[in-house]
Amino acid sequence: MRSRLATRSARLVLTAVAAVALTTTASATVFAADGRSNAHTAQKSCGTLDLTYKVTEETQAGGYFLVTAKAKPGITCYLEGTIPSAAFGSSPDSQASPAEQAVSDTIKLSGSTTAYAGISPKSTNTNYGKELGQLIIAVSGDEAHPVTFKLPRTVLVDEPITTNWHADAADAVPFPN
Repeated sequence: MRSRLATRSARLVLTAVAAVALTTTASATVFAADGRSNAHTAQKSCGTLDLTYKVTEETQAGGYFLVTAKAKPGITCYLEGTIPSAAFGSSPDSQASPAEQAVSDTIKLSGSTTAYAGISPKSTNTNYGKELGQLIIAVSGDEAHPVTFKLPRTVLVDEPITTNWHADAADAVPFPN
């Protein structure tokens, strides 16, 4: 009889430990690291190195660089509709600020799905600024792994701005305020 009680007690303890473990795991998938509820926590957020990039120069809105991002083969990830981290060179005043007031929709990147962001080197209407020849890009939150592009020419940089990530390139035109 004693061994049967001990076995029941052991099962109850194991069940309690398993319940605590499951609760802890469930909590980790429901709440983000900052404690806020996050519907995308179970989905993989894109990191800078999960994506391939292409940068093209556009003339609309006074001239800007259109960044095209796609997931690398075999990767499916989610790109939040916030701004990319972008700078023209390593100077602190070459960091791009948001051109938009709101967050756009999250984009699921996989296969040929593309996300776009527009980065303008100059949001001022002056002849002032620094001449810089590179664009550094990272996914916000993953600034430790930036990607650097040598621009085809130096550009005048003064208070640069960037749009959020968008699913349509037409939405990624950075209009200065």
